[in-house]
Amino acid sequence: MLVIVAPGQGAQTPGFLAPWLEVDGVADRLHWWSAVAGLDLVHYGTEADAETIKDTAVAQPLLVAAGMAAGSVLFPASQPLSAGRLGAVAGHSVGEITAAAFSRVMSPEQAVAFVRQRGLAMAGAAAETATGMCAVLGGDPDEVAAKLAEHGLTAANNNGGGQIVAAGTQEQLDAFKADPPAKARIIALSVAGAFHTAHMAAGVERLAKLAPGLTVQDPLTAYVSNADGKTVESGAEVLSRLVSQVSNPVRWDLCMEALERLGATCVIEVPPAGTLTNLVKRNLKGVATLALKTPDDLDKARELIAEHAAPEGAAT
Repeated sequence: MLVIVAPGQGAQTPGFLAPWLEVDGVADRLHWWSAVAGLDLVHYGTEADAETIKDTAVAQPLLVAAGMAAGSVLFPASQPLSAGRLGAVAGHSVGEITAAAFSRVMSPEQAVAFVRQRGLAMAGAAAETATGMCAVLGGDPDEVAAKLAEHGLTAANNNGGGQIVAAGTQEQLDAFKADPPAKARIIALSVAGAFHTAHMAAGVERLAKLAPGLTVQDPLTAYVSNADGKTVESGAEVLSRLVSQVSNPVRWDLCMEALERLGATCVIEVPPAGTLTNLVKRNLKGVATLALKTPDDLDKARELIAEHAAPEGAAT
């Protein structure tokens, strides 16, 4: 069973889109989606520096556009992702919007427009207070939880395998880094706010006003949700979860449990790839993985699709 996954914010690196522009059709799609977003996604994905693409309002549309562009190369119009070939899709945080496009809940244009508004909403919420996030690797889970509570931080992501992402104000994060849990490693993340916490309430409110105007479809392949690892069958519920997800924790650990339960045999991560496949490798033994980083990885991806995807036109 083939699964496609899409990474979240922080996975982007300067110039990561450059090699993809050499693939037929990718530049055309990106120019069109740039018009939809009101952002020059080609510039941001090829020429902008790390600080520029850290901006939430830029990073989120860039990530979704990159993932969709690579997906369109793997599964061209004659072999759409929804043709029964995929067993499931999942995304981490903003990657859930990429997954929604893969499962045909949204069109690519809807996904770009929605993620642009999401990025603006979250950037606006983040600007209200100086906040951020850090990864907490290792340590005793109970002690980590106790230290987070002691410093007023939220476990914004549970990525499985002993990896938690803590979020809160910069003051809280600095105090936590000075007083970490025993045997835990703390790594600052390249994000501009305390995403998936109560600090994002204003962002949820803004998206909740916009969502009723968006027409969606029910997923055409299994859509695994960050909220609880459940497979969501209603497009309206997917959209509702995408709105509330902005201030809710990401339970990627539960998503991986769901992929195992569904019988995943191969996970391919779309660009900028690497983060999620590394987590899958550590937590789902025996599952084939591929981080689709550049077009040089396409041949291997097609081999894995031929081996693990259902036949074209199969029932989902």
